[in-house]
Formats: sequence, C-alpha cells, structure tokens
Amino acid sequence: MYAFIARRLLLAIPTLLIISLFVFSLQKLLPGDPVLVMAGEERDPAVIEALREKYHLNDPVPMQYLAWLGNALQGDLGISLRTNQPVLSLIAEKLPVTLQLAVMSMTFALLLGIPMGILAAVKKNTAIDYLASVLALSGLSVPNFWLGIMLILLVSVQLGWLPASGYQPFFVDPLLSLKTMLMPSFVLGNALAASMMRHTRSSMIGVLSSDYIRTARAKGLAERSVILSHALRNAVLPIVTLSALLFGELLAGAVLTEQIFTIPGFGKLIVDAVFTRDYAVVQGVVLCTAFGFITMNLIADVLYVLLNPRMRASL
Repeated sequence: MYAFIARRLLLAIPTLLIISLFVFSLQKLLPGDPVLVMAGEERDPAVIEALREKYHLNDPVPMQYLAWLGNALQGDLGISLRTNQPVLSLIAEKLPVTLQLAVMSMTFALLLGIPMGILAAVKKNTAIDYLASVLALSGLSVPNFWLGIMLILLVSVQLGWLPASGYQPFFVDPLLSLKTMLMPSFVLGNALAASMMRHTRSSMIGVLSSDYIRTARAKGLAERSVILSHALRNAVLPIVTLSALLFGELLAGAVLTEQIFTIPGFGKLIVDAVFTRDYAVVQGVVLCTAFGFITMNLIADVLYVLLNPRMRASL
C-alpha cells in the first residue's frame, strides 16, 4: 500500500508542474498590464520600472516562471494587486468557506443520490424507477443559477425561513452559518445528486444480477440484508471514485452559486481577481485548486484499493 501511494505521489508531481506551467503561460496571454494597475493613476516611469524589476518582469519568460515556481514551492504565491495582501493568506481566509460549502453540498448529494439510485435499481422498470430517472434528469437540466434565484424568492423573500445571502463563519455562529449555507448547498448538491443517482443505479443493477446475489437470496437472507450488506458493498466502488471527483470540483469553487448567494469562497475570489486583473491571485487559486483535485484523486485511488480485495491482492 505504501508503495502504491508513493507511486501515485510521484505521478502527482509532474502533473502539478504541467498545471503550473499552463497557469503561468495563460496568464501571460491575458490582456492588460498588472504593473500599470499597481503604479496607480499617475504612472511614474520610475515607479513602473521599479515594479518591473521587483517582480522580475524584465527577465525572459522562462526565468519569470522559474522565479515564480521557486517562490511558490516556498509558500510565497505573491501579493494581491487589489488588496495588497499575501495571496496565501487570502486563500487561507477563503478555504474554510469553500470547504464548508463543498462538505454540505456533498452531504446533500449523497443523502439524495444514493438512496434514489438504490431504489431505482431495486424497482427497475417500474414507476419508481422512471420517476427517479425524471428527477435525476431534472437535476442535471435545471441551471444552478435559476434554481438559486427561485429558492431565494420562495424560501427567503416569501416564506422568510432562511437568509437570502451572506455568510457567517461556522465557529462564530454555527446555527446562522448552517442557515446561510443551506440553500447554496442544496443547489449544488441537487445537481451532484443527479449524477450520483445515475451511477448508483447503474452499478447496483450490475451487482444485483450477479451469481452471489442469487446465492444470498437462495440461502434465505432478508432482502434488506441482500441489498445493503451484499449488493451495496460491492456497488459502492465506482460511487467512491465519483464522490472524490465531484468533491474536487466543488473545491474549485462554484462561481455562479457563490455570486448569487454572496458567499466569499474560491469562486467569488477568482472572479473578482479576473475582473481586476489580479494575476497573482488567479495563479494562486488555480494552483491550490489543482492541488486539491489531485489530492482527492489520490484519496479515491487509496479508498478503491482498500475497498476492493482484488486490487489489494494485485499490489
């Protein structure tokens, strides 16, 4: 197992290097000069030249990349042009918000998608199966921004049950924090639940037709035990992989959802950075997001091996 994890970590290193190269290169293609933004309205030529020297912008592009990469490896992702704060501190400030949103959204996805997928597989080709498929298709088809606006109008404006927008740190006021994150989490989790339901249904149908399931039923085991203890245990493998990938996507930040509900997470941070040409923040957020996504893939691979005895035997 340790050798397997080591191999995966070695594969992650060149992947991160390639991503960092793409991030740095694409930033160079964006219009606008960040130095002119930093220099202010007067734009003194001496100040502009000093800034170019400070940020190595007069060096060749490969040298600029190596300097940026060296600083990033030491934890220095640069300074925000808009707020004049270290990018790493901005990321540390926004990361708990995005993590809370991702965890709550994934919780909704698992609680809705897996039971619906199991029920649809057990009741295959019945009205329950068709209804679950329609609900899943609706979840995939309805845009998140439209669902978010409708929930704000209904739940917040008309019924007054939940706050329409904003964010409260969890450790400051846990109850208010959960209330403010409930609607955006449901909006994101609803779309993820649709994918979860379809994968769960497909995996369960394949497992329920296996010989050992027929043997378990022939031995007189209760149907509930057959489904939950035997079928679901083997059908959960692709669901674990899908969950890790979806959680990695959530860590990238849900741009539209965060904008609608005014949640100060990664999505809002990177949108504001793009509009203000705050390239250091864009690079830092994308790099950290890529690291999080690769980490979730590594966790999915490890869980897959732990849950699958045949994979453990082949290591």
